[in-house]
Amino acid sequence: MLLFAGVTVTAFVLVGLAGLVGGAWPWLAALYLTGFVFLMDRLMPDTITNTEPDAEFPAATPLLVTLGLAHFALLALATWAVGGPSGLAPAERVLTALAAGLVFGQISHPVAHELIHKPSRLLRHLGRWMYTTLLVGHHASAHLLVHHVHVASAADPNSAPRGEGFYRFALRVGRQSFLAGLRAENHRRKRASKPGLHPYITYVGGALATMAAALLLAGPTGIAALLAMAIYAQLQILMSDYVQHYGLRRATLPNGKPEPVGPRHSWNAPHAFSSALTVNAPRHSDHHVTPARAYPALQLDPGTMPCLPRSLPVMAAIAMVPPLWFRMMNPRCDRWQRVDATSPETRPDPVEIG
Repeated sequence: MLLFAGVTVTAFVLVGLAGLVGGAWPWLAALYLTGFVFLMDRLMPDTITNTEPDAEFPAATPLLVTLGLAHFALLALATWAVGGPSGLAPAERVLTALAAGLVFGQISHPVAHELIHKPSRLLRHLGRWMYTTLLVGHHASAHLLVHHVHVASAADPNSAPRGEGFYRFALRVGRQSFLAGLRAENHRRKRASKPGLHPYITYVGGALATMAAALLLAGPTGIAALLAMAIYAQLQILMSDYVQHYGLRRATLPNGKPEPVGPRHSWNAPHAFSSALTVNAPRHSDHHVTPARAYPALQLDPGTMPCLPRSLPVMAAIAMVPPLWFRMMNPRCDRWQRVDATSPETRPDPVEIG
């Protein structure tokens, strides 16, 4: 828990200082979230350690709540610093926007993701509002009602099929995910005795309220700053789904339904520093198999779970060059699909994890 807290809180503090002070802080914040993360992933031991799967972590949820509340403060500060009368130089504004967008995409997103899976209604609402202030509130519904149900199948817009590049994926998924989540919420409301307010009213209304707050805080340029950072964060959310599910498909059973979700249906990465930064999001297979498991207790077994050849941030950068991504990932997809067709418990080939 100390590693989770130290890595994530440091990022928030650095971006906060970048927005408040400027000077060297925007450079340090951007460097911390890019080069330093890459360096630490390379320097820290890549030995895979698993805690007890049923272990309890009393500090896990309080850290999520702390980071969730810090998200709103940092979003307001970054909007003012980048788009308002903060006195920052143009280069400082750009770097602050970049660093803030990285925090929102790499920390706020996995924190909100953890919160919407919590049994507490209050915590779920906190996660939903985090997504809503990034103008992508529908992700909370689409993730729970569509992605987790249909992952690794053609029915899930966010599971990229083999051969689909990231740019085509991103252009397709924005609309499809919004509509799939809306259909799922409408279906759920038809079965509910007291459906209450439609979540999509909250998502759209909350997004408009967030933009109105940016206008009051920093004027028209505040809206531009908010949009730039939110879109950058949304692209990282899409990239996360793309990298962690690319090319993996569940087999179709004789009854026409896909097989149950298993450890072979998500890509994982063991790198300690970037895993701590993203509250163990790279241990993705275990999350889909046991969604209620606390993030510090997520398990990783490279023998039964596909592992990316590099850390999640590095693979995200590689995915931006589709020919390179296909050359690196398509053979790995094919090997794991052959495992599905033969012996599910046998790892296809030893792979290098860098």
